[in-house]
Amino acid sequence: MRASCVSGRTSPRPTEMLELDDIQSGVLRPRPSPYVATYILLRIDDRSAGRELMGRLCSVVASAAHPSSPTADCWLSVALTYHGLEALGVPRNSMDSFAWEFRQGMAARAKALGDDGESSPEHWEPPLGTSDVHVVLTALSPTQVQLETALERARKALRELGGIKAIWRQDCHALSTGKEPFGFKDGISHPAVEGSGIPGSNPHEEPLKAGEFVLGYPDETGGVSPMPWPDVLGRNGTYVAFRKLHQRVASFRQYLKATASSREDEESLAAKMMGRWRSGAPLALCPHHDDSDLGADSSRNNAFLYSDDPTGYKTPPASHVRRANPRDASVAGVVRLHRMIRRGTAYGPELPEGILEDDGAERGLMFAFIGAHLGRQFEFVQSEWINGGDFLGLGDAKDPLAGANDGTGVFSVPKRPIPRRMQGLPRFVVTRGGEYCFMPGLRALRWLADLRT
Repeated sequence: MRASCVSGRTSPRPTEMLELDDIQSGVLRPRPSPYVATYILLRIDDRSAGRELMGRLCSVVASAAHPSSPTADCWLSVALTYHGLEALGVPRNSMDSFAWEFRQGMAARAKALGDDGESSPEHWEPPLGTSDVHVVLTALSPTQVQLETALERARKALRELGGIKAIWRQDCHALSTGKEPFGFKDGISHPAVEGSGIPGSNPHEEPLKAGEFVLGYPDETGGVSPMPWPDVLGRNGTYVAFRKLHQRVASFRQYLKATASSREDEESLAAKMMGRWRSGAPLALCPHHDDSDLGADSSRNNAFLYSDDPTGYKTPPASHVRRANPRDASVAGVVRLHRMIRRGTAYGPELPEGILEDDGAERGLMFAFIGAHLGRQFEFVQSEWINGGDFLGLGDAKDPLAGANDGTGVFSVPKRPIPRRMQGLPRFVVTRGGEYCFMPGLRALRWLADLRT
């Protein structure tokens, strides 16, 4: 079954039909809302068992062609690390055909990603970043009951199979506020992908070529990027950068209180650092005050560009959302070549409103960055836009929220007649670990199951 295309572009380049029935649902379909989620890491100790697992997963992983889940409203995605593919016995010429960043692994790329100091791999939560991590299973559901039912079936299957060990688990859930741990509305922005039939959240952004997110199709350069060999393994797959990010919520609140002149100023500074008010209302549309109705309206809260605000009087160029996606702003680098699909799920308890002291609890986000080009998408954005400022003309200034700041960070807010300059930014987000993975198409899962080498 092939889906009809939804283009909306004026480009003369033809739109290629997406094979939605072969693409994992988790690549293109947004998470449910509200949600509960679980990430489970597996180690393959027996090659035959690993191949059998791939075969069994074919019947429970939903494709992007079907809006419903085959497991009672619990969506399952599966991805493999380089070491996982080795454990399955994938031939060497196939292994060598994967992207070199994937072959190296996220831990080896730590310096380029800004994972230094407290965020360096030596401090990561084990077994993240090690050769023991082979398979990443992601399960999402609207309710805990539905998720637990599906997980119990999975546990039973693993017990019966043997030769595969679950070595790590991270449970996630929507916070009662519907926001991420720093207090901002989450999950607002996602791009439209040609041929997916799923609209993007910004009506001013033309749909992106499918090859930016799914291997085997033309991308924004007009060509088809190299993909793993053979075609049955690479086509309709994608790369995923998984990250566990601890958020220092108390530290963020303390910084705002120490820097701001009033409670109202605290909220304004928080919005300037993020690029949105906590409600989700963008500064681009309401720069002087929050608008909770706008923030809650998914048809309006991401419908904006930056061309009318080149200096950043409304949305500072160095704010988090403008760095992560500069949209139509004039920056170094063609923005459309660096777009990703982002999936974030919160973990840990909420820090009660008004509390300024750290309670020692682990809280933050599990992130999945999905794209066909690890180098020019995830790694470029992380190194050049999040942890650099040259593309903004700001030297080595880093993202005020997600950047690898060390207590000497600065953040400039354009303002007449004198810009406001915030100093002494600490690191608010610490990397607890991560993995580069390949998320194969459903036919590729069957190919892996049928390996006989």
